[in-house]
Amino acid sequence: MEIILATFTALFTVVNPFGAMPVFLTLTHDDTPVSRNEQALRACIYMALILSVFFLAGQYVLNFFGIRLSDIRIAGGLMIMKAGFELLTSKAHRGKKVSKGVLREGLEKEDISFTPLAMPMLSGPGAIAVSIGMYSGSISYTNLGLTILSILLVAAVSFVILAFSHQLIAYMGKAGLSALSRIMGFVVLSIGVNLTSTGILSLLN
Repeated sequence: MEIILATFTALFTVVNPFGAMPVFLTLTHDDTPVSRNEQALRACIYMALILSVFFLAGQYVLNFFGIRLSDIRIAGGLMIMKAGFELLTSKAHRGKKVSKGVLREGLEKEDISFTPLAMPMLSGPGAIAVSIGMYSGSISYTNLGLTILSILLVAAVSFVILAFSHQLIAYMGKAGLSALSRIMGFVVLSIGVNLTSTGILSLLN
């Protein structure tokens, strides 16, 4: 249970489906509720697959390029710290930051589930770095299965949040989203500090 809670908390705060809600609604404003839910479901399935693949195979990719796990933890931690700081200081009701080109492309596409919704909005570089950082050569099959289960739980909760994004935004309003963003930002910032310090200690040892 501790592994599931720790993994779920770390991934959920970095994935931050609440931050994806405004952009998701913008890109699906002409869709029917059924079509919008289908897009959200596919995006969350893609997200779970992406994070699971990087969790299982990320270490081999790093070995191929000669990158140590401690290196990716430090780099990912710095990236997550930057994202957390932006959440603490940005206007949350505008959602996650995406370039105008990506937003324009998303408006023209019929299916936004893989790009830009699943990647990079939900399973972005920070979430991928956390997924890779959770793997270790000595991990047991039980812990490996629990980590995969946690990724699936993050995807399931993200789908529920996106499916009810209209109601959540109407209920919370801009002030509520801003407050939630700052709470999430503080947690994300703390995760980034933890990941960076873990990588530095691993290098020193």
